[in-house]
Amino acid sequence: MPNDDVYNVTADELRQFIEQFESLEAEKKDIAEQQKDIMSEAKARGYDTKVLKKIIALRKRDKNDVAEEEAILDIYKQALGME
Repeated sequence: MPNDDVYNVTADELRQFIEQFESLEAEKKDIAEQQKDIMSEAKARGYDTKVLKKIIALRKRDKNDVAEEEAILDIYKQALGME
């Protein structure tokens, strides 16, 4: 009988973990929809959403890494006569 109690507690705990995860999945879906709405609004106002997304990605990165990458990109572009 004691094993039944342990099993029930474990099942309840497992159910709780699953429900919490599912709740977060729903929140994530809502957030993604809100982000999509923001980009749609920006596009409607004339902003290039591809560039906005690139800027958002750059802001997440370390500034020194971005600066180094941009410096190398400039060197490569100059070498190819693109600047």
